[in-house]
Amino acid sequence: MTANRATPVLSVRDLHVSVPNGGEDVPAVRGVSFDVPAGARIGLVGESGSGKSLTALALMRMLSRGVKIQSGQVLLEGEDILQKSTREMCDIRGRRIAMIYQNPMSSLNPVLTIGAQLAEAMTIHGRVSKAAARRRSGELLGEVGIPNPLRVMDSFPYQLSGGMRQRVVIAMALSCEPALIVADEPTTALDVTTQARVLALLHQMVDSLGAAVILITHDLEVAAEFCEEIHVMYAGRIVERAESVTLFRSPRHPYTNALLDSTCDLTTEVSKPIPVIAGQPPQPGDIPPGCAFASRCASVQPQCLDSDPPLVSEDGFTVACWYPVPVVPTTGTNDIRSEAQR
Repeated sequence: MTANRATPVLSVRDLHVSVPNGGEDVPAVRGVSFDVPAGARIGLVGESGSGKSLTALALMRMLSRGVKIQSGQVLLEGEDILQKSTREMCDIRGRRIAMIYQNPMSSLNPVLTIGAQLAEAMTIHGRVSKAAARRRSGELLGEVGIPNPLRVMDSFPYQLSGGMRQRVVIAMALSCEPALIVADEPTTALDVTTQARVLALLHQMVDSLGAAVILITHDLEVAAEFCEEIHVMYAGRIVERAESVTLFRSPRHPYTNALLDSTCDLTTEVSKPIPVIAGQPPQPGDIPPGCAFASRCASVQPQCLDSDPPLVSEDGFTVACWYPVPVVPTTGTNDIRSEAQR
């Protein structure tokens, strides 16, 4: 499914977010911009600390104390939600934009039943009565593949498996039929088989709803399976973006290329060492001048140490690098997962 690029449900423009460090605010998200067309599947990928989840929390206006949005715009269906009051955001969250968290055990209230938590959002937003919300809760649990939904509605989160809890969280996110869903590492705590089932379920549910999705993940296999377009983040900024097939076939940024080279699966030869990216990503407040990836890049040049490359689109590729990886000739295959393992 190819989204209509002319109708973004979300437009992020030059978003800057700071975090407290030693008594001062230091940049953690640095000028992030992207569009999410209606019905699209957009991925934000990168290592831990790259700014993916912080970007997501900024979109939801759910930042921790001391973390600040310094500048930028977040246009949800044309309205800048950074200008909304706290009360207005309470009405937007859940109804127009919803979030699926990476740990369902911590995002579900342990002292409330599943049915009570599912019905809460629907009644708060005034969509249905309590009785109708309970009926709809049972329907949602059935739609996400949970057997015996009436029994589960009267259960507490600790009585469910991890996969069932994640299905409940998906049902909660979809309960008010939002235009946009932000899924923050939704399969991290699950085994591989359950991961596949949850991704397939999320595909099916958002297709039926017509919602757009931002998928935040460090797992390139998950991104390849789910996303149409991928934005690669490093040190708080987007360093490459492309359609999934293009990015996995021919990554242009050395960081993206190194991420793909370091992936492995059951076809990987055990006798060969797995490539790794040397060093660690810079922390907010310690980002060096020039390209933030320069100290870990095998192709670094003097210019990389002096000036930070802008994010530039050319010949169908968008990359922030002074010396991009050469384009790989088209192989004729669309199996992006196998391409990632080349």
